[in-house]
Amino acid sequence: MNSAHIDSRTTKTFQRIWRYGPLLLWLVLISFASSSEFSALNTSQIFQPLILWIFPNLSEEHVAAVHFLMRKVAHFSEYAVLGVLSARAFSSSANDFIKRYWFQVALFLILCYALLDEFHQSFVPSRTASIYDSAIDAAGGLTALLIFRAWQNRRRALRVSPAVDD
Repeated sequence: MNSAHIDSRTTKTFQRIWRYGPLLLWLVLISFASSSEFSALNTSQIFQPLILWIFPNLSEEHVAAVHFLMRKVAHFSEYAVLGVLSARAFSSSANDFIKRYWFQVALFLILCYALLDEFHQSFVPSRTASIYDSAIDAAGGLTALLIFRAWQNRRRALRVSPAVDD
């Protein structure tokens, strides 16, 4: 093999790692967040004192409600990040099918992982599985995909449209 061929393979490997590495790491992080370490009981030990420090006059019920809301926002946010990372990876894929249908491929990944995540939680004693959490996850991922597509379309339109002089 000549050095140009080796350099080309090395470059392609690096590009794949750069494209898919963050996505794979985020999937691992989501799986870790699905473990008992991130159960409501464990996160309440961290966040309830913080909530009371910020809002010292809140009742116990309101603290629990804020904690619940924080957990749901975390679901939405972690899957929004998954949406951005999957859009980033798939929209620039070297595979023509994936690149062409990046939105659908990314949405499929998000939906499957959201359902798989809750299924996994059904086996963790300190966690509860909820189809509603999967819906929140999917909403976060879909929101990010739609924003990414709108941003991509806007960038494309700005590149195509001629400059207007006043």
